[in-house]
This record gives sequence, structure tokens and C-alpha cells, in this order.
Amino acid sequence: MNKILIKLLTFLFLITNQLNAEENIMILKLKDGDVKIELFEDVAPNHVKRIKELADSGKYDNVVFHRVIDGFMAQTGDVKFGNSESKDFDLRRAGMGGSDLPDLNQEFNSLPHDRGTLSMARSSDPNSANSQFFICFKPAPFLDRQYTVFGKVIEGMEFVDKIKRGDESNNGAVTDPDKIISFKSK
Repeated sequence: MNKILIKLLTFLFLITNQLNAEENIMILKLKDGDVKIELFEDVAPNHVKRIKELADSGKYDNVVFHRVIDGFMAQTGDVKFGNSESKDFDLRRAGMGGSDLPDLNQEFNSLPHDRGTLSMARSSDPNSANSQFFICFKPAPFLDRQYTVFGKVIEGMEFVDKIKRGDESNNGAVTDPDKIISFKSK
């Protein structure tokens, strides 16, 4: 009887673990293909909750990559000024806005800013992250423990690599930017 109970508990644990893992997988649709992202709810629970909330409500759809620096990162997520389909779209102001939700307190953690890392953008105030985030093209250890890492690309980084780069002399500003087609939970 004990062996049956142990097998049943193990099975339930595995099923629960798989369901939890699936709920932290997101699909970022870009012009060149789909990018599969794993979110790290265990180290940045409030940031993951915010990303899921905005993504699953369609707030990131059509939002441009307004700042893209070759060899560094691609920044997006300004749902106020960066949505190319919105009446409030203003490429000159993209990167200055956020969402209607309050800013988040930092959740700095020990995860490194490696290639494919997703991290929250913010102002000089560590507690100012809102909706904007960036994806690292290469490791950026100088950002470690200063920005909240909340996820990582697990498939499709080659599509992130194809995002149009910005003007190096203008802090990576992109004049005709690529955009998020959609961003949703799997």
C-alpha cells in the first residue's frame, strides 16, 4: 500500500511541477519567428506577475523596440507611447512611458545578465520599473544586481538577433523600429 501511495504522490508532484513550468512560459511573436521565454517567478514574482498581466491583456502587442544597441540589448515595452497602433504612439517619446499600473519595487537577484536574459528597464530610481524590459544580445555583467532579471529566452534567440538595430550615435534609438506582434502565455 505504501508503494502505491508513494507512486501516486510522485505522479501528482510531477504533474503539478509541469503545470507550474508551463504557466511560466511565454511566446513573443516577432516578424522573423516565435521566441519562447521562461519567466522566473521564484526570484522576481512581482515583475513576472506584471509582465504576464500586461502581455495576456494584449498591452505589448504592436509595441516597438525603441532602443536597440548592437552587441548589448533590445529594449521595448513602453505600452503608453510605444504602441504603433495606438492614438498615443509617439516614437520620439517611446521609452518615456509605462503602463497605468504603479511602478514596481526592485527585485534584484543573483541571476546574471547573460545572452537571452530578460530584465526590467527603469530610471535611476531602482523602484521605477513598470512595463519596459530589454533582452540582452550578449552578457552584460555590469547590470547584475542593479536591474531585475525576470526571464530568459529558451528558444528563438536567432529571431531576437534579427531585431533592427538603432543609431549608435543616438543611444540606440531606432527610426523605423521592429515591433512585438504579440506576447502571450503559452
